[in-house]
This record gives sequence, structure tokens and C-alpha cells, in this order.
Amino acid sequence: MQYVYIVTIALHVITGVYWAGSTITLARAPEIQAEKFFSSQMGAAVVAMLTGLLLWHFFHEPNFGPMEQVLAVGALAAVAAAGVQGAFVGSARRKLVGASQSEQASLRARMSKGERIAAALLVITVICMAIARMV
Repeated sequence: MQYVYIVTIALHVITGVYWAGSTITLARAPEIQAEKFFSSQMGAAVVAMLTGLLLWHFFHEPNFGPMEQVLAVGALAAVAAAGVQGAFVGSARRKLVGASQSEQASLRARMSKGERIAAALLVITVICMAIARMV
């Protein structure tokens, strides 16, 4: 059974690092064009959240002490980040096709704003995961 824990943790960490890292990068460098990364970011978000739920089931389900409360705050921030990316980046990405130059600039600004908000939420998530054992 231990191999299941190892694989689940590895998937959670790898996809979470990609999601948070790419979001922070896109928040800092909007010229990279967030629409190119949206699908892989959302895929990573889904895998990170599903494996996070599985890890919660394995290690935290019967408890809701201080550690679990901190992890829950981080999980809520991650869910909010995915929602922000979907609302800002996903919706703007769909409108890019056929948009004029000025409309594209406005849509890219909207995507950049979404990435910045999501990046802040994912930083909260990472901090919560890092400190949860210390609380």
C-alpha cells in the first residue's frame, strides 16, 4: 500500500509545482501569452486537486485539528485560483480568435490579471502546505 502513497504524493507535488510555477511565471511575464498554457495548467490543477483529496482521505480524514484547518485554507485558495483562471484566462482565451488588435490587447490584460490573482492564491496554498505540520 505504501507505493500508492508514494505515487499519489509524487503526482500531487509535480502537478502542484507545475501549476503554481507556471502561474507565477505568467503573472510576472504576460508577454509569454497565458493562453498557450491554459490547458496544461487546468489539467495540472485537476490532478493536483484530485490527488490532494486522496491524500486527505489517506492521512487526515478522521481529524480536523489545526494542521487540517491550515491545509483546508490552502485547498480553498487552490480551488479559488482554479476558478479565477477559468473565469479570467479561459473566457478571454475563447474570445481571442477573431478579435481585433485592440481587443486582443484588452483580453491579454484580462488574462494577465487573472494569472496575478491566481498566483497570489497559489502562494497562499503553498505556504499553507509548508507550515501545516508546524501549527
